Amino acid sequence: MTTRREVLQLGAFGALGIVGARGGDDDPSAPTEPLQTTSLLAPQNMPVPYAGVFARPPELLPYESGFDDGDPARPYERFALTQKLGQAQLVPGLLTTIAGYNGIFPGPTIRVRQGTRTEVRIRNALPQAGLIHPDAFRTVTHLHGSASLPQYDGYANDFTAPGNVKNYHYPNWQTARTLWYHDHNHHVTAQNVYSGLVGFYPLSDRFERAQLPQDEYDVPLMVSDAMFKADGSLGYNDNDHKGLWGDVILVNGVPWPTMKVKPRLYRFRVLVASISRSYRLSLSTGDPIYVVGTDAGMVPVVQTVQSWRQGTAERYEVLIDFRKYRTGQLIELRNLSNKNNVDFTNTNKVMRFEVVADSGPASMNAIPARLDDGGAPNLSRGGIATMSLTPAMVKAKRRLTVERSGGEWTINGVTWFDVEASGFSKLFGNPQPYDVEEWTLINSSGGWFHPLHVHLVDAKIIGRNTNRGKPFVWENGPKDVVYLGENESATVLMQFDTGPNAGGRYMIHCHNLVHEDHDMMVQFAVGDWRVNDPMSSDPPVPDTTPLGSFPPVYRPGFPAGT
Repeated sequence: MTTRREVLQLGAFGALGIVGARGGDDDPSAPTEPLQTTSLLAPQNMPVPYAGVFARPPELLPYESGFDDGDPARPYERFALTQKLGQAQLVPGLLTTIAGYNGIFPGPTIRVRQGTRTEVRIRNALPQAGLIHPDAFRTVTHLHGSASLPQYDGYANDFTAPGNVKNYHYPNWQTARTLWYHDHNHHVTAQNVYSGLVGFYPLSDRFERAQLPQDEYDVPLMVSDAMFKADGSLGYNDNDHKGLWGDVILVNGVPWPTMKVKPRLYRFRVLVASISRSYRLSLSTGDPIYVVGTDAGMVPVVQTVQSWRQGTAERYEVLIDFRKYRTGQLIELRNLSNKNNVDFTNTNKVMRFEVVADSGPASMNAIPARLDDGGAPNLSRGGIATMSLTPAMVKAKRRLTVERSGGEWTINGVTWFDVEASGFSKLFGNPQPYDVEEWTLINSSGGWFHPLHVHLVDAKIIGRNTNRGKPFVWENGPKDVVYLGENESATVLMQFDTGPNAGGRYMIHCHNLVHEDHDMMVQFAVGDWRVNDPMSSDPPVPDTTPLGSFPPVYRPGFPAGT
């Protein structure tokens, strides 16, 4: 039986590389050899690990800043991004066409301080047809991890068509964290993100700035994977809607780069922007890495690990101490991988660090043992710091099961098609503002892992059916993506803290974006589900300003390779 989704995209994507025998679509335990997809590049065009030079994404400056009603306590900044095609040098000797914010991949980094309201004007200047898919090149921008109003949250059906523009409003009242923005258009989120529509949005506050490395020693690492056609263009194969696993690992858009580092303490904001692949990261020296932050902010107690598991959309902030190494020493960041990835010759490598001489004053940074995130910003409204939530506060318990059924990925047997068919009224749950709930997240799909993302809220993982019933050591901080490994379940506490917002509808979905598109996504509402309608409250409009009306201005960057 062919599903609605399969009819929609039948024949849209050709398989590349080697196709192996496989078992039934809905029986992951059957003997199977997964579809193996590799780059079709000539040997001279295939990237060589560690030959590339590490680069940071450019930092976008606002085109306007000021104070609401002239009040210095109410600062604002306005940014502008244009979604358009661009050319990137991803592989030697060839150019790759990408779809990116401002035509670059990764998109510009937008750094914001807590309490500064931002408006981000996003124009869709892409062609009518998708870069990888044949459908209309509509886009939806989601600021992942932000407590935004529903109409600015990147609701999957709130699309911006080519030639239109939407002005997104972000409150930025939350504690410091590594946010990121990416496309979220229904049916083709995976293809649009894979094409390059991703960027960093770090949110800082005075607590984070006082306790963790800054500036040169605060380094964003966007880790993704891809495969390429012979001409250098992006290849795509979602392996019968299971996922895409490329044979080239990219860090900030550079294959397996080498970064020159000083003998200092560095903070790395690691974001997995692969659309399906998960990673298990470690250092080639076997030295410890210090976890200081998770998706939604700093951890209360710094955790020392030899490796950690990280799925799509998860962010981990880690410290690496290069003071112990000699000048000229080479240290690799490696990928030990996880179950049900498809691995290739060099996907066990991520990047390399080369220690260089430092003529500056001696580094005085100490590795912290504990961190203070300042507590709940909305304490006066009833907000509770995520890591202070307890089961005694719970007002409702819910169970959420992810599985594959009838060729489609489902949540409690429901798909986004069911939500659409209900007139967008079908809800998984309807907590009230500031309620605390306990959700048990269950992966019953057997042969796959699922990074599950709940929009709007931060979660505290309090238990797992693996790891002796406890959270893994690296996830003892506030989370907005929960990795559900094969046959794993996790129990989380969440407060539905809307800040000054009035609530509305938000999505829950698997962040293996192929699963999300086929069709593992549902919604919940906080308070009245009819308020802040995400598709009609502030819809995109035709852009009547000429292209180039908001020329990007970037902060002067760090030297190449740092």
